[in-house]
Amino acid sequence: MEAIPLATMVLRLGVALGLGLLVGLERERRGSSLAGVRTFAVVALFGGVAGLLSLELGGWVLAAGFLAVAGLTVMGNVGKLRAGLHDPGMTTEVALLLMFGLGAFLLLGPLEVGIALGGTLAILLYSKARLHGIVERLGDKDVTAIMRFALVTLVIFPVLPNQTFGPFAVLNPREIWLMVVLIAAISLGGYVAYKFLGGRTGTAIAGILGGVISSTATTVSYARKSRGGGAASDLSVVVILIASTIVVVRVLVEISVVAPGSLRIAAPPLLVLLLAFTILSILAWRRGNANHQPMPEPSNPTEFGSAIAFGTLYAAIILAMAASREWFGSAGMYAIGAVSGVADLDAITLSSANLARVETIRPETLWRVVMVAALANLAFKLGIVGVLGSRRLLRQLLPYFLAGAGVAVLVLLLWPGG
Repeated sequence: MEAIPLATMVLRLGVALGLGLLVGLERERRGSSLAGVRTFAVVALFGGVAGLLSLELGGWVLAAGFLAVAGLTVMGNVGKLRAGLHDPGMTTEVALLLMFGLGAFLLLGPLEVGIALGGTLAILLYSKARLHGIVERLGDKDVTAIMRFALVTLVIFPVLPNQTFGPFAVLNPREIWLMVVLIAAISLGGYVAYKFLGGRTGTAIAGILGGVISSTATTVSYARKSRGGGAASDLSVVVILIASTIVVVRVLVEISVVAPGSLRIAAPPLLVLLLAFTILSILAWRRGNANHQPMPEPSNPTEFGSAIAFGTLYAAIILAMAASREWFGSAGMYAIGAVSGVADLDAITLSSANLARVETIRPETLWRVVMVAALANLAFKLGIVGVLGSRRLLRQLLPYFLAGAGVAVLVLLLWPGG
């Protein structure tokens, strides 16, 4: 095997030494009696030297070195027990073993990855109190949400077949579930943020979190909240508008993830809509009562039934989009966008972006379908307010939504291309 150049060898061993000193410094400040700054530095260098030797002698050198570090760790703990010192934790022991492996990796693998791993280890060790505080604040419901997301992402996704089925060859089970994972990740991020901010959030944060988790659910919650009187209605207007603004951000993020090649053409008209709703939200904020009230607790965004429903909706929309393009052209796709946007803007955005990614539709068609769906979604939310909210909220919200819808219609009519 080709020898490592001297300069590269010295650099990588130096990085191993530095990371060992960094992690050892943290352990020594914690008062670890097993290993401190010198021990971690030596173990990191030991791993680097073992990695170098393995290039000539084979992988057994690394195995022997790992066993040696493990044995020394056991002997150190035995000595602590005999001295009457008892520490039930295993963090330092595992960190020592990882530091040996990291030292070897720095000589054999990508340097950037090794540095990132070492830095992550140091941060994890340093953040013990903060991480334990986060865990203590999570309830059973929150842990259930995280575990369900792990089920959706780590258990179901890898076993799904990665091939197309059905008419028009657009139904790929793994790609469909990947869209479920994407939406669940976005919503779970907002839900976790709510757990740490929701109890003391102001109006702006409530609207932002509501848009990230579910703007429709937020509209329902605050429409009902508006029946509490004038101040509640003022608050609801601002939150609903901010949540609707964040929806456009979600759409842009989804397009950038699924069809980044279409973003250059699809983003500008959608950014115009985003700017319009941002201005409307600011105007509502300045005219309304931006007091600080906790937002209603959102529902669990990782419910398995919801994931199945979204995946089914996404598959139905992407199949209908492909069929309408084949049989009716762009007009049929816009009709599907209008109908599906009422129920879920994410599904029509992701299905359109997926078709744009494989060049079944043009980026111009992508953003126009999404814009039509956004108009339908606004109309649906206004209907929710009319049914569930106060008359005052409907009167207050209607001019803002009409203004936003007017901007969307003008963009559809005047924007070049399509």
